[in-house]
Amino acid sequence: MTVQTFTPATNPFAQDPDYYLGRADAYDHSHDRTVDQMVALLAMAIDHATLAYAAGYSDRVIELRMEQDVVAAAESELAQTWLARKQGRETSTLHTRNRSRKGHH
Repeated sequence: MTVQTFTPATNPFAQDPDYYLGRADAYDHSHDRTVDQMVALLAMAIDHATLAYAAGYSDRVIELRMEQDVVAAAESELAQTWLARKQGRETSTLHTRNRSRKGHH
């Protein structure tokens, strides 16, 4: 399977195929492993693989961690909105006023 990956031209591994192999392996592992399991695999890659491979694997693991953080925040906001709706707070004046303030920060 071919996975298209992008890396900045300033990356010291931009021309190294091992970098992209590491990213591709991390992509494949993300389908059946947790990010914490992938961090453990990364630790092994640092010791046993090339530096370029470990850097590619690491970059993808970091991206996955950031994606999880974004999803967790969105799910939390959705849960709070649902809870407010269920409790009738969504239509209250106090709730509406506080919610509109939040958007201005």
